[in-house]
Amino acid sequence: MAKVGIVMGSDSDMPVMAKAAEMLDRFGISYDMHIISAHREPEEFFEYANTAEERGYKVIIAGAGMAAHLPGMCAAIFPMPVIGIPMPTSNLGGRDSLYSIVQMPSGIPVATVAIGGGANAGILAAKILATSDDELLKKLKDYKEELREQVVKKDRKLADVGYKDYK
Repeated sequence: MAKVGIVMGSDSDMPVMAKAAEMLDRFGISYDMHIISAHREPEEFFEYANTAEERGYKVIIAGAGMAAHLPGMCAAIFPMPVIGIPMPTSNLGGRDSLYSIVQMPSGIPVATVAIGGGANAGILAAKILATSDDELLKKLKDYKEELREQVVKKDRKLADVGYKDYK
């Protein structure tokens, strides 16, 4: 049974949403991914949100652009955490999406990552699930150590070659 639902309003969101899926894959977290438009197919959206809990979802990651109704509407229906990913948009660069997702009314919180922040949404979902999963928590700690080692390696390279030759 999937622990995370990933939902987006359009296939144009796929490059960002795939980054969330890649992080969930990295940590061995099961998920389902769907394209559902809250505006163009409201019946399908309500079915998705109303049955997410019984399908085993513990977290929903919802990406949306412009009006960005998908994350907020998921949060209005689904009783567990929803993470919103604002999509980059051509007219306002994604700020419209960010403001729409982050400004939910009191009582309907949506955790919001950066514009186009698919990878961070996947990591945040993993962290939420790790509060009750010691094996997953260890994987997250190992990942954090990998990130630290990457920075140390880059610093060593800088010390070895200097800033002029650093590439």
